Amino acid sequence: MSAPIFAEQATEEKAENARLSSFVGAMAVGDLVKSTLGPKGMSKIMQSASTGEINITNDGATILKSIQLDNAAAKILVNISKVQDDEVGDGTTSVAVLASELLREAEKLIAQKIHPQTIVEGYRIAGSAALRALEKSAVNHSYDPVAFREDLFNIARTTLSSKVLAQDKDYFSNLAVDAVLRLKGSTDLEHIQIIKKVGGK
Repeated sequence: MSAPIFAEQATEEKAENARLSSFVGAMAVGDLVKSTLGPKGMSKIMQSASTGEINITNDGATILKSIQLDNAAAKILVNISKVQDDEVGDGTTSVAVLASELLREAEKLIAQKIHPQTIVEGYRIAGSAALRALEKSAVNHSYDPVAFREDLFNIARTTLSSKVLAQDKDYFSNLAVDAVLRLKGSTDLEHIQIIKKVGGK
């Protein structure tokens, strides 16, 4: 007699139902954080079920870390957001929303009886085309210190536009650019130390 693999209360979903469940879970995650996206994004109020502690944030990674999920596709989106946060430090909401919208469009294509492998291959072709377009439009200002600093400043300023520091984004953008330029090309963030200072900014 073989040992049971699943718990007695476990349920099984097959084919279309399982696929639909995955789509719904992933799209729900995207819809959850979509309204927080960008400089005009709205914050979410979250309350801990155990402690009652209230947290207000518009950071996608923070929101997704705090929710409990049992949907496999939704968990994948949360993990994508975590990896984005660990590797880049920004764009956590964008990556979750983009992935959920790709799945939303995939659902429409599957409803038209297009095979999932065909959809995946189409997305791969589109991804390669997007990368080529970005590489073609990219500019290299690494040999022009003034233009390079301006690029870094604009990147930092855009990132801070949706953060709690938005009202002082120019000051903190300059601070961040100074710190990055002091690294002289190194990506080791251990070389940057944050020291508390009383008074002033």
